[in-house]
Amino acid sequence: MASFVGLVLAAGHGKRMKSALPKPLHPVAGIPMIDHVVGSLVRSGASRVVVVVGHGGELIEEHLAGRAEIVWQREQLGTGHAVLAAGPAFDGYDGNILIVPADVPLLTSESLQQLVEEQSGSASDATILSMCVDDPTDYGRVVRDSKGNVAAIVEHCDATEEIRAIREVNTGVFCFDSRTLFNALPRISTDNKQGEYYLTDVIAIMISQGLSVRAVALKDASEGLGINSRVELSKAEQIMGDRKRREVMESGVTLIDPATTFIDASVEIGSDTVIMPFTIIAGNSKIGGSCNIGPYVYIRDSEVGSGCNIGPFSYLRPGTSLADRVKVGDFVEVKKSTVGEGSKIPHLSYIGDTVMGSHVNIGAGTITCNYDGETKHTTIIEDGAFVGANSNLVAPVKVGSDAYIATGSTVTSHVPAGALAIARARQENKDGWVAKRRAARLSKEEK
Repeated sequence: MASFVGLVLAAGHGKRMKSALPKPLHPVAGIPMIDHVVGSLVRSGASRVVVVVGHGGELIEEHLAGRAEIVWQREQLGTGHAVLAAGPAFDGYDGNILIVPADVPLLTSESLQQLVEEQSGSASDATILSMCVDDPTDYGRVVRDSKGNVAAIVEHCDATEEIRAIREVNTGVFCFDSRTLFNALPRISTDNKQGEYYLTDVIAIMISQGLSVRAVALKDASEGLGINSRVELSKAEQIMGDRKRREVMESGVTLIDPATTFIDASVEIGSDTVIMPFTIIAGNSKIGGSCNIGPYVYIRDSEVGSGCNIGPFSYLRPGTSLADRVKVGDFVEVKKSTVGEGSKIPHLSYIGDTVMGSHVNIGAGTITCNYDGETKHTTIIEDGAFVGANSNLVAPVKVGSDAYIATGSTVTSHVPAGALAIARARQENKDGWVAKRRAARLSKEEK
């Protein structure tokens, strides 16, 4: 694989997103767009990744801390100007530069590798990544000569009807020889409708100098989708989601209804797990093998062991870790808790900030009261404990191994191992109370 450096253009305003969040930080399949782009560059073999930032650059710089070199474009004067701003980062570098906009999150590392290999293998001065689309309106057309080399990139507004019929268009992704690129960049101008420096003008300059410019067409045009609006963001979300669903199914996971199952790109799921409809698995969640999950389950940033049963209508919040063969049933919420092997939380319970051992049984309607209004406190439930239905465990509290808690108890102090805790008011029956109450009401009505 030929060596190269990745350059990501992330300085644009993204006005059509109508958002206070910089466009590159909008997530697709749970991961910010720019992370998809930087990740693809790294996986494709980039020796360095340089990111040009401008609008909202402080947030992007903070987000990428330690993962990329940051260059500032203080004035956003176009893509060509952004590459000029990055020039000092390439002082002394002699090799290929792969330039990718930050808003093409669907690009795969395989396509980027193919682009670099074409650039290196053909000894071209520049290679364009193109795609063939059904509706090329608003795209710059890639015009080839009789030998298949690029003769021009013609914007839609400048194209003749003959050129507008061309379906091969520019994606905005380029691989350049560094010396040729920085020799041509100073020659571009702002003589255009937007008054900006366009990177595509470099291609025109190279062609006019008789230099070699080639194009590689994407096999799957969806990879080249650029995100400029919320509508395009939703399209990318659907495409990325379809990829992920296919990936997990091909790895041995059953999705009963893929159309109603949503799995973030970073999620890992073991084989023979079955996922029922209307399930969302998000963030950095990891699901073991042979689990049954759903329907109507939401799991985020949690770890689930093998052989677990989750749902229906369960919510695993960030920081949850379930060991093997755990059951989390209907209308149960678990937050920032560890649950040991074989434990059961069957229904209508909230378990938060809890360390639970193995083979624990939690009765219906149990609540760990973890928040005192200022601080979150921990509940510890040791191996084999049995918590009766409708119990409240007021943290910080510890329930010892094999202890029992009577139904309807509000536990405020530690329960020793093997003990029975009863923490509820003694029942009192008042004979004839209903008749007396009815008589008093009738008397009042008569008066």
